[in-house]
Amino acid sequence: MTETLPAPPGFVSIPFDIGFIGVNGPLWVNVGGEALKLGFRVEMRHCNPMKVCHGGMMATFIDMLMPFGIVHQTKMPGRFLPTIHLAQEFLAPAPLGSWVEGTAVMLRQTRNMVFAQCLVTADGAVCGRASGIFKLGPETGGGGLTDLLEALKG
Repeated sequence: MTETLPAPPGFVSIPFDIGFIGVNGPLWVNVGGEALKLGFRVEMRHCNPMKVCHGGMMATFIDMLMPFGIVHQTKMPGRFLPTIHLAQEFLAPAPLGSWVEGTAVMLRQTRNMVFAQCLVTADGAVCGRASGIFKLGPETGGGGLTDLLEALKG
């Protein structure tokens, strides 16, 4: 087992300790500026046999990144944004030990859906891009992602 390197300054761990992300995380967030940044350190459990981040882990990361970015950008109240469509392109490898980081941008919001895109880097080099369509679920009555992001800022 290798020692996990820390996240870059300004990132805080998101406290998901259950479910799929609880097992495959940790994910780290930086909400200090206009754009939310989400990241993770590639560990052996995230890798394929070539010691490169597996596409499934990258898809999971992107599927978390875009809803987080949408909520941050729009300041929408607590909502779950189920994925309707996710398209991604792998542009370069993210090797074991690298810091993977991404930012997302909301492109358009309709009454029922949100369209977004993102870029992902590994140690600063672009390694992927993606676009997604997300359903605007009902408001959760407060809390949720919006409150989590606000709490992590402090």
